Amino acid sequence: MKGRSVTAARARRVAPAPGKAAPTLTQGREPVADIDRQGRSLGDLARERFLAALFERRIAPGSFVSQNDLVKILGVPVGPLRDALRVLQAEGWLVIHARSGIELRKPDFELVRNSYQMRLILERAAVRTYAEVAPLARIAEQEERHLAIIETLKGRELDLERARELEAFDFGFHLDVVSILSNPLISAAYSQAQRFVQLVRLDREFQLSSPLVVRTISEHLDILKACRARDPAAAEAALEVHFSRAMQRAIGFF
Repeated sequence: MKGRSVTAARARRVAPAPGKAAPTLTQGREPVADIDRQGRSLGDLARERFLAALFERRIAPGSFVSQNDLVKILGVPVGPLRDALRVLQAEGWLVIHARSGIELRKPDFELVRNSYQMRLILERAAVRTYAEVAPLARIAEQEERHLAIIETLKGRELDLERARELEAFDFGFHLDVVSILSNPLISAAYSQAQRFVQLVRLDREFQLSSPLVVRTISEHLDILKACRARDPAAAEAALEVHFSRAMQRAIGFF
């Protein structure tokens, strides 16, 4: 009886009061539940917050940080953070050093080459399929959107917000091409390669200009023209030219 009374007392202390939410783990800026409303685990949430902080420049590529630093920045407990760090290391975003902390990946020529090579390998097959089976209305809509952007850029300079919008448009076009394969594994791999390209571009986004964006958009239009003509070989050739020039722009050869 005594054991039951102790157990019941403990249960009363742990259980939330009627009408109140269950307790959550709190660390950093925000309280975090074991599973969030989207069904993500704390480890998944920690990974997403890490990448968001990286692209928002709250943590700098190439720097060393500690777990305690990341707990404060990301607002997640240490345990889920460690799970996320192992995944991020396997994906190539960082290196965990036993005594000196966590080293964030710094963009370099190898990362540029590997990322664009991966994208080109995956998108070659996609663009040929896109040229063969994508509805002409879908291709025409892409062309109209590209031409509209060129028109809006005439005689204008880009601020950072607009540059990021145009970068998202650029990636969106390529994801649309890849999506024609209806292969979630390819789409996931392609998205991962694109994130690395985005990391490479972080240090160059302040140097984006209207002529550079127009050049990129015009290369897209060459690809779309070949797709509208139902010419897979020409579409693939235009894609290869685009990626070659895009890689040069990424490393500063405009």
